[in-house]
Amino acid sequence: MSEYCMSPHEMIEEIKLKRELMIKSANTLGFTNEETIKCSQELDELINKYHRMMGQAPKPNKEEVKFAFKQMVMNYPKVLV
Repeated sequence: MSEYCMSPHEMIEEIKLKRELMIKSANTLGFTNEETIKCSQELDELINKYHRMMGQAPKPNKEEVKFAFKQMVMNYPKVLV
């Protein structure tokens, strides 16, 4: 789906899903595995698309965005353990 056809909420959900795939890949295949790196790059691209979209669209509910990114930050260190 085109980044501009998605709502901010849909983009956040896409980011969450890709993040989960990256974490699973890192846990099963390792941090330097090609698949994990690919997921990480795709996640970066989704986040960049979200930021570009937010520069051109009305702002979503700030609390929803804060919650989504707070979850990502809080769970990320668990992958490093």
